[in-house]
Formats: sequence, C-alpha cells, structure tokens
Amino acid sequence: MRIVIAALALSAVAACAAAEPVPPGQVTTSGKRAVALADLPAEVLAAATAARPGFTPAEAEAETRDGRRYFDVEGRLADGSEIEFDIMEEGGRWRVVEIQRDIAFAAAPAAVRAAASAHDPAFVPTRVIESVQADGLVIYELFGPAGGNPAGRKVEIKWDGTRAEVLQQEWAH
Repeated sequence: MRIVIAALALSAVAACAAAEPVPPGQVTTSGKRAVALADLPAEVLAAATAARPGFTPAEAEAETRDGRRYFDVEGRLADGSEIEFDIMEEGGRWRVVEIQRDIAFAAAPAAVRAAASAHDPAFVPTRVIESVQADGLVIYELFGPAGGNPAGRKVEIKWDGTRAEVLQQEWAH
C-alpha cells in the first residue's frame, strides 16, 4: 500500500512539474535521450549525409521541442572536423533544420563579437556554437559563466550576413 501511495504521489509531482508554464521565449522540450545509430530512421541518416557528403555519424539523440520531433546526429566530416545536424520531422518527412559546430569566439564575424560586447561588455563566452539554419541565417550561441556557475549563461546572436542582433527569445531550433 505504501508503495502505491508513493507511486501516486510521485506521479502527481511529475504531473504538476509538467503543467508548470514555460517562461516566455523559452522552448518547451522533452529533454534529450540517447538513440543507437542502428535505431535511427534511415531517412534521418540520409538527410545528414545529403547535407554534407562524407559525413560519418558517431552518436544520436532524440527529443521533442515545442511538439516537433527531432534527432540530433553528431559525427565527423571527411576532413575530421566535428559537426552536428538537427533533423526535424515535418509532414512525415525528415529535413535538416540546423547544422552546428563549435568555433573559437575570435572566428565569429566582427559584427557578432561587437553585438555581444555591446550587450554585455563583461561577458566572455567560454564556448561558441555556430548554428547555420536551413534558410541561411546563422545563430551564434555564446555560453559563459554566470554568478559562479561556469555554464550558467547563454546569449544568442542572429547573423544574416550583414547585421548582428542579440535575441531576446531562444531560437526555435
């Protein structure tokens, strides 16, 4: 009986946590879970290799974001560089919506670095992800310390090739 009551209590807590509203501008996500490469739909791998011939997958994760199904497929290109594809299901088909790679902050366009500095001159990113969107826009995800937490802060900057804009809401993909 105690086990049943404890299980019901945990279910209620989980339901309440799931029902909590998501703050404005934040993406709702199921959280990522590892997926064996052998369990990926063939269409997902085909989308990644079509986007970058010579891609060799190494690992994958699945998640649901704002009600849409995604796979993140990480691996290497023929030159050995690491890359990740965010692949979304849309209308029963899988398509690459974002291609990500880590870069040095100094490799980001000067306008992106200037926008970050204007936004917060004291913020020094310790990790930068360059996320090329399917439409050609680039989102730079800057991560750095905040209040003693080394991974506690994220700033996103949209780059359209001519203008850098600090985003006020998390980018959809």
